[in-house]
Amino acid sequence: MVAAWRLERTALARLRILLVMLFVLVLPAPEIGATGVSASHPLAPLVRAQLEQATDGALTLPDGSRFLPGEVVARFYAQRGYAPAWDRPARFDALVAALASVSGDGLRPADYLADTLPRLRAAAKDSEARVQLDILATRMLMEAIAHVHSGKLDSERERPDWRIANRPTASDEWLAAIHAAALDGEVAALIERARPNHRAYRSLRNGLRELRAIAAAGGWTKVPPGPALQPGTSDTRVLALRTRLAQAGIPAVPAGAGERYDDTLAHAVRQFQREQHLAADGVVGPATLAALNEPVEARIEQLRANLERARWLLRDLPADFVLVDIAGYRITYFRESKPVWNSRVQVGLPYRSTPMLRSQITYFTFNPTWTIPPTILREDVLPKVREDLGYLERNQIRVVQSGGEELDPYWIDWEEPPGDVLLRQDAGPANPLGRVAIRFPNRYAVYLHDTPNKRLFERDRRAVSSGCIRVENPLELVELLFDDPGRWNRAAIEARIDSGRTVDVGLERPVPILILYWTADALPDGRIAFKRDIYGRDGPLLEALAAPRP
Repeated sequence: MVAAWRLERTALARLRILLVMLFVLVLPAPEIGATGVSASHPLAPLVRAQLEQATDGALTLPDGSRFLPGEVVARFYAQRGYAPAWDRPARFDALVAALASVSGDGLRPADYLADTLPRLRAAAKDSEARVQLDILATRMLMEAIAHVHSGKLDSERERPDWRIANRPTASDEWLAAIHAAALDGEVAALIERARPNHRAYRSLRNGLRELRAIAAAGGWTKVPPGPALQPGTSDTRVLALRTRLAQAGIPAVPAGAGERYDDTLAHAVRQFQREQHLAADGVVGPATLAALNEPVEARIEQLRANLERARWLLRDLPADFVLVDIAGYRITYFRESKPVWNSRVQVGLPYRSTPMLRSQITYFTFNPTWTIPPTILREDVLPKVREDLGYLERNQIRVVQSGGEELDPYWIDWEEPPGDVLLRQDAGPANPLGRVAIRFPNRYAVYLHDTPNKRLFERDRRAVSSGCIRVENPLELVELLFDDPGRWNRAAIEARIDSGRTVDVGLERPVPILILYWTADALPDGRIAFKRDIYGRDGPLLEALAAPRP
């Protein structure tokens, strides 16, 4: 019954927005005269005058601050015959409450003047001040909607390697929705509609609310320092450890539990370690102790950074896609929005970090050769070649010009090699790309690939590559991406590799790939797990979020 009521309410809300769109976009409003000024609202001429004045400069508010309304705000008022939108106290209060609610998204209500607008209303003693306040309130609401929808920061400006543009919210549909909210005061529903409708985003918001409650209550329990806590031992610190794990939502207290580090506690510790991407050995050593004792305030800030990233990305996701989680060292293939395969990966070193991007997998290279990238050539390979020219032959590396012509390495001045000289390693067991490379267009020349360095997958910290992504079981992924059991089953793929020939094979249907950087995970049960910020990206992102309004 409740579900049916919610469905009916949602349908009515959508109908109301459609009717408003019809009113403002199709039919001429009967109360608007030839000049476009409302004949029914006495402040409409003043609203229009203020907006026209703002085209040449900012409006000055009673407190002396200045702001530019912007073209979208002017369009909003023009569509409603320049009538004020928030002149009724109940509607204004609903708007202010909606602006305050963005705190739950990790945004600062003060950035949208949620605390300033009520003071400005109290100080607005004349019509001009009330009109300016109305225009400012609309501008703040539009900013809040845009930021909750697509992120406060311009993703490409703050992190150019995301290469994912923000999505606009100033469409006619959104303007109609704001008109509807101005009529009925349902501004909170407007903010809710702007939020990414994704389970992970809801979980991050819930996690933020819970962590703030823990912080308000004094923070979580600290596990005192000392020797490593190991299964089978007894220690007074075990009591604090049990309490701390319970605060993380991990049960660790069997009947009659005390200071003994029993099997139940060891199981809980291993679960915590796995969730935090630590070595799951059940021993509370320095790394695990540091993760347990990370201040709750720091985790709150970590969630705020990841909520902003989520707003950049968790919208319009395809049903089928490959997701690379850089900080989690994992790759997952989603089919019909459900994970069907995952594996471990090795990603770039901090000083050769793997970029974040969105692209489409278009083809595979079996038995790939490897053209050594400029940075690796300059910093790693050339010093070895200068010391011993035999390094090239031992590693099956050919010297070629950019056009493909092979050159004699003994005729090259390796102290200052020509700019068009490339080093290309033959396919084979020593080739760092292994048996297959999975290609997708991008400006960074990165790709997924096999690797002979299988032992590195056993590490819990796997930021070890030069930027590309090494996949533990790449042929499994290739078979899934082909999705053609008749022509490209595992046997056919192995046969193509066993031929020894380097060959490119295209995908008939390109598959989207997202390479993302998250330092917080929404677990299936709704809890939040945290990862190391291996590239140090959370801090600059939080600084940008905290920057004052321009």
